[in-house]
Amino acid sequence: MMNPPKNSLQKTPTGIEGLDEITNGGLPTGRTTLIRGSAGSGKTSLAMTFLKTACERGGSALYLGFEESIDQVFRNMSSIGLDLRPLVEKVLLHFHTVRLSSLGLEAHLAFIHRVIKRVGPKAIVMDPITAFFSSPDTGATKSMLTRLVDFLKTKQITAMLTHLSSVGGRLAKTDENVSSIMGTWLLLRDVEHKGARNSVLYFLKSRDMAHSHEMRNLILTDDGFLLGESCTMGLSSAPKHAEQAIR
Repeated sequence: MMNPPKNSLQKTPTGIEGLDEITNGGLPTGRTTLIRGSAGSGKTSLAMTFLKTACERGGSALYLGFEESIDQVFRNMSSIGLDLRPLVEKVLLHFHTVRLSSLGLEAHLAFIHRVIKRVGPKAIVMDPITAFFSSPDTGATKSMLTRLVDFLKTKQITAMLTHLSSVGGRLAKTDENVSSIMGTWLLLRDVEHKGARNSVLYFLKSRDMAHSHEMRNLILTDDGFLLGESCTMGLSSAPKHAEQAIR
């Protein structure tokens, strides 16, 4: 049997049926993925499915929350049938929450380093990173996130960072700064079709693997999330302002 080439890209499954299939196994291992979307579009639910899958595969996982309490996250996830408590009880899934307003950028970076070194996770979710951009010093924010992403890469930790966008909003200047840091960027959009509200997911970019800009419906079923077929609602693959932001 031939050994795979040394530069072959390892993948980490997300647990999202359809997404793992179109990516040939999941997201790039040891890389950081940004999930951007409006409130209620499914960012946290998708990210927590990813962490649950990592734990079920025998690895430890870490959730760093910057807005909601642990109990609130548990309640939100249980509403979609995602029971995380057994994984916490088995010390596979670790939760840490802290308000971004309570620390400066450098203090946050030091805090995250300490938690990661203590837990030793294979997968991590930071939810959301939006408040980091409340500072007018976008250069300092980008520097902090760059060092964080580099740290995660050296530790070979597969990470998902969520980023809140306004409903129908254009990709802001901050997104241009973020896009140059992240290896993979997924966008969740709410669209209306024939009176129904739907969530669609597509890749804005992925530096490490081949991908399509094709929009697909993100469907919540009794068994979790399912990435459906390509949308046929007359929508372009990606808005022009999105394409400009990631160049």
